[in-house]
Amino acid sequence: MSELPVIIVGGGPAGMVAGLLLARAGVRVTVLEKHADFLRDFRGDTVHPSTLELFHEIGLLGELLKLPHARLDTGTLDLLGRRYTIATLKHLPVAAPYIAMMPQWDLLDFIARQGRRYPTFDLRMSTEAAGLRFDGAGRVDGVTLANGESLPARLVIAADGRRSVLRDAAELPLDDLGAPMDVLWFRVPRPPKTSADAPADVPLGTIGKGGMIVAIPRGDYWQCARVIGKGGFAAIEAKGVEAFRREVAALVPGLAAGLGAIAGFDDVKLLSVALDRLTRWSRPGLLAIGDAAHAMSPVGGVGINLAVQDAVAAANILAAPLAAGADPDPLLHLVQERRWTPTVRMQAIQRAAHRRVIEPMLRGEVTRVPLPIRLLDRFPLLRRIPGRVLGLGFGRQHVESPLAKDFS
Repeated sequence: MSELPVIIVGGGPAGMVAGLLLARAGVRVTVLEKHADFLRDFRGDTVHPSTLELFHEIGLLGELLKLPHARLDTGTLDLLGRRYTIATLKHLPVAAPYIAMMPQWDLLDFIARQGRRYPTFDLRMSTEAAGLRFDGAGRVDGVTLANGESLPARLVIAADGRRSVLRDAAELPLDDLGAPMDVLWFRVPRPPKTSADAPADVPLGTIGKGGMIVAIPRGDYWQCARVIGKGGFAAIEAKGVEAFRREVAALVPGLAAGLGAIAGFDDVKLLSVALDRLTRWSRPGLLAIGDAAHAMSPVGGVGINLAVQDAVAAANILAAPLAAGADPDPLLHLVQERRWTPTVRMQAIQRAAHRRVIEPMLRGEVTRVPLPIRLLDRFPLLRRIPGRVLGLGFGRQHVESPLAKDFS
């Protein structure tokens, strides 16, 4: 069994980081990614300090930060026509105390390049997993592919996202916590004269009587997200694209000049938001991590970073035993035990934001600024609390998985 690879299904942040850390420990690993590349606009862009610190711990932060990115060390929100400062990350005790606004495809390409430095790392693009293989005792012993091929594995790690095929095939129990909203993604060109940082007239986040919009700066355009009620896209389409453009411009006037680039709803992508978690993340031969184990709301942009923390925890627990040829099955439950409380706590914060901010906004009931936001804006020291939660999360992991002697 020790000669077979660990197969990781899903080339997102969780899968790629797990693959990199296992490979650098000398474990043979194969990452399967169903797409031909990583170029997809619906992927998040926020690489938080907790994730940047992990790259620092393995000596890759300097190389990572050579990639194009903007830096965000203060959280602001335009609410009912006024800008509020609600979080600061400048005080965090890490090498990079800020959020790096970096397209996720650049991050994933970077991890892939680093992984290929190790002979035990294999990334297979355009390779879609369709199901699981089981041995005679019911243990997962590999995956089946959409093309009919079957791949044996020593261990399968399901990192295939919130619509995970593998967690369904493994019959892992899912607790759906519910989410009141969906998100519409679209691009708006930036005027050539603007800098790499978000200009003052286009805040990162805006909440008004007309809804909520996030505008992420990406070089010569903003990647925008408009929050809508769950299942509300059909009604927006029925009103027409011109009405959509007018509503966006009314909420964020700084975007108005570029909204003509949205020719129709083919230029708008729907992200169906989910908030859920598996109550059991593993069975013999299989472990689920990242969105496959717990889909996060977009609130706070923390999904990538929780997924990466899962990957680090999995490598910390499994890499050395796998490299030594041990059976991983008795250790799989430890990953969930280590990551369960941080996940539950962050999802509780997101659910509170849904109830107290998102749902009233969707009902058009945001008529005054909540007291906590007023306090954070008035007393700067208080901003460190949400800054720490946003930047470092809960149960922060450090890289403890070994570097194989052959690679040191």
